[in-house]
Amino acid sequence: MSAERVSFSMGRLSLIAGNTFLEAVRQRLFLFLVLLAGALVGGAQFFHDFHFGPNFGAPELKFTFNFGMGALVFFGSVLTVAATAQLFFSEIENRTALTLLAKPVWRAEFVFGKFLGVWAVVGVFCALLTGLLAGLLAHRAGVFLDDDPAVFAHGGQITAGDVFIVGALHWVKFGVLAMVTLLVASFSNTNLFTVVTGFFVLVICHLQALAHKAYAKVEASSAVLGVLIETLARVFPNFQLFSLEDQAGTAEGVSGLLALQVAGYGLAYIAVFGLLAVFSFRRREI
Repeated sequence: MSAERVSFSMGRLSLIAGNTFLEAVRQRLFLFLVLLAGALVGGAQFFHDFHFGPNFGAPELKFTFNFGMGALVFFGSVLTVAATAQLFFSEIENRTALTLLAKPVWRAEFVFGKFLGVWAVVGVFCALLTGLLAGLLAHRAGVFLDDDPAVFAHGGQITAGDVFIVGALHWVKFGVLAMVTLLVASFSNTNLFTVVTGFFVLVICHLQALAHKAYAKVEASSAVLGVLIETLARVFPNFQLFSLEDQAGTAEGVSGLLALQVAGYGLAYIAVFGLLAVFSFRRREI
């Protein structure tokens, strides 16, 4: 019975996602990155030895928060690209994908199952790091308040809610990156090419905001170049939109409405890239 003669099954998709999740968790890369990133974030508590100015409480918390989120973004990106490529090509090289797809399994189930499994692993990584960072910030804020109850009278205290909102947005961003990597893997022949291209796309997406600025400058002088830059800006998502760290510690805190809008923006790109990955994988000979 071919996959085209059976209906799309969330059960089969969940099974593929679960197996992918377990396989990813067993990889040494996941454990290594969790321990390394956790050690860096946990070691941020020693930043109190540095001089942060007269109002030391808020600047230290802000520095610790930015440092922790920087570690999450860096190691999370490495985990996302490497794990996605490795788990996809391990199925191809071990011929397990051929065996699986010979059964009544849709290729869309295979692609989205792989994606959900990797995204769940990255979600665990983000939850562990943001939980550790939130606990560290709460501890340091408590120490400052014991020394001076008015230390945050003018703002600067970073709440756990802000930490988890920013961490969740980065998780959505990693989902976009994972789906882009799967799209490349759907037509690539090597793991190395997929990993390199994935990191290349990551850089482009982080610099995408510069494309709009460049477009504004060259639009008048060169229509062709302006259209090219604008097209690239539309094709590649703007990863800078997911960075709301600057809002943390302000009187208003991180905007929940803006966070939902950015999350919807990321989910839309996941859906589009996912459909492209399925289309490309359907045309691939295994």
